[in-house]
Amino acid sequence: MHRINPRSSIKIPAMKNKVPIENSPKPILKKLTDSCVSHPMISIGLYVCAVSLFFFIFPGADIWSSGLFYSEVFGFWAKNMAFLRDVRYLGIFLVQVVATTCVAVFVLKLLIPDRPPLMPLRQPLFLLSTLVLGPGVLVNLILKDNWGRPRPQHVAEFGGDLPYQTVWKVTDYCDRNCSFVSGEASSAIWLTSVAFLVPATWRKATLLFVLPLCFILSLNRIAFGGHFLSDTLISWGVTLLLSFAVFHLLFQRTRPIVSDRSLDEWMTALGRFMQLSFQRLRRR
Repeated sequence: MHRINPRSSIKIPAMKNKVPIENSPKPILKKLTDSCVSHPMISIGLYVCAVSLFFFIFPGADIWSSGLFYSEVFGFWAKNMAFLRDVRYLGIFLVQVVATTCVAVFVLKLLIPDRPPLMPLRQPLFLLSTLVLGPGVLVNLILKDNWGRPRPQHVAEFGGDLPYQTVWKVTDYCDRNCSFVSGEASSAIWLTSVAFLVPATWRKATLLFVLPLCFILSLNRIAFGGHFLSDTLISWGVTLLLSFAVFHLLFQRTRPIVSDRSLDEWMTALGRFMQLSFQRLRRR
């Protein structure tokens, strides 16, 4: 009689079991997650487009979300709560702490040019450049000062005298520091830039602290009647997109636009020049 190899008999059901596993939602979700991680800039760009399209199709979502914090008697009642005002300033304080620390690293390098810097100089350069270019230039100077979208507290639906405007629509209802997009939501999501730089073992812990804080700070602005939900969600996207772009240029390119060594050498030369110039001034 022909003997059946027991190993071959095991392979048949194993192959059958692979079909539902491959078609199950879990591997598909994992592939989607891996794709987002591998191509973050494309993913964030698609996110901004999807959020923008959603609020184009359903503009009432903005009115509904802001209406959760509005009362015809008290207006946007959350802005009268001292605790929530303190939470708002916590975000501003944390941004100032990170920015001041970065500036201090550069200043100390200039004052003591022959000593190694406190950290690789691309790190404070990354944080300062993304803060200036993201919340500073892109959000506040370009979008907020030119799109003219009225804030929730100024539109007719919430006791104001201006009409609601959809996302990305340029109007003249507001001259500067307007609703689109949220500056403080941009600064809040910018704090996640710290997670780009910490060791991998600290990254999850950093994000577990920063992301809920970002959500609370951003929600605060909606609750205060300062921004619509769309202002916040799009602000997160454009700020993250810029942060990833700068991170790619500084750290991920095969040939980064600048290295820690070249920055160190340039700062050392500048610090020595400043010291010599100061000594010459003292001799006069």
